[in-house]
Amino acid sequence: MRQVGILKYYAALAAYFICTACAAQIPGLAPQKNWDLSGYIKYMGSANLPDDYAHSYDHLLHQRFNFEYRFNSQLRFNAAMRNRLTAGDSAELPGYAEFIGNDPGYLDLSANWLDKNGLLGNTQFDRLYLDWSNKEWQARLGRSRINWAMTTLWNPNDIFNSYSIYDFDYEERAGSDSVLLKRKLDFASSLEVVYNPNQDSELNSYAARYLFNKRGWDMQLLAGKSQLDHVLGGGFAGDISGAGLRGEVTWFEPTQDSWFNGVENIDLQSALVSSLESDYSFGGRRNWMGRLAALYISEPQDQNSALEFLNLPLTARTLSFSKMTYYADLSFDISSLSRLTFSGSYYSDGSYYLGLSNSYSLADNWQLLMVVQRFDGASGSLFGETPSLLAFAQLKWSF
Repeated sequence: MRQVGILKYYAALAAYFICTACAAQIPGLAPQKNWDLSGYIKYMGSANLPDDYAHSYDHLLHQRFNFEYRFNSQLRFNAAMRNRLTAGDSAELPGYAEFIGNDPGYLDLSANWLDKNGLLGNTQFDRLYLDWSNKEWQARLGRSRINWAMTTLWNPNDIFNSYSIYDFDYEERAGSDSVLLKRKLDFASSLEVVYNPNQDSELNSYAARYLFNKRGWDMQLLAGKSQLDHVLGGGFAGDISGAGLRGEVTWFEPTQDSWFNGVENIDLQSALVSSLESDYSFGGRRNWMGRLAALYISEPQDQNSALEFLNLPLTARTLSFSKMTYYADLSFDISSLSRLTFSGSYYSDGSYYLGLSNSYSLADNWQLLMVVQRFDGASGSLFGETPSLLAFAQLKWSF
């Protein structure tokens, strides 16, 4: 019940700012209001159709609030909360409620408020921070997204907020409980320091990033500690003859020889993780666009199952389970309101993924998204052990 009490406290805090914002009036030349409230409501029906096991079906109602209150031109408060109600076969699986309710942050800002008869309800704050900035400095305290990515797919430099490329339903991505301090050096360079505490002090993370521009190319260098690893990395982004080219590389050096994860001792090894990607817009009436990407991990960690890999939180050093992973996608407009995307990835153990998605704008604030995903592979590969087809239909209203 502890997390429910903490969640209620922060919900009350957010409600206070919202009520204060509603009552506040700024006279003169200031904006009409010093607050914004937006969000969306989504319904998603999904079907998990494995080749060799029973099929399962789920319904998800997903609602989100994004709130910002501006005290003045330099200080603002942000809070974002998502509420999810799941009905179906997944909600009846042992351990599913704990998985959905898990919050890996320093503060537990997630709580399950319903878990009964195949219904699971959860509320989570994934943004909750104060931000102060002027022309040269920025300071931020609380839960926010620390985005150090240069590439758009796999991000070895994104040591605070890694995510799965197959999770299309969480476009905002998770945040980190952190303290951030940033200093602008000139129009295209800055120095940024982040401290990310953990309930287990051995897993505290901290790092510094130097971002700069050289001959039209954005570049960065970073160093610090990510949980159980010292890290050193860098990235770049630019274009050659109209084609975007981006890359990242990070070296992970363990702080100790092994780690007990609560079940077993895991040997820790040094690892190099790097990614390279390119995209090109062919233009034309259909606005064709293609993207290629590759990921290399010198010492990939073993995964027990495809289900574990696709659902457990990832880190910047566990973005894949194989040494080499390749990705490609191609998208184009069917009409001015509809866009189709084909995607695929291949893992060096013989696993592969194929995806098809279509987004359709029904009205100014309404969108329909249809997604089909196929996970399969050669005999003995991770995805090949449990081949499966997943289908999703998502209806979204934004406000």
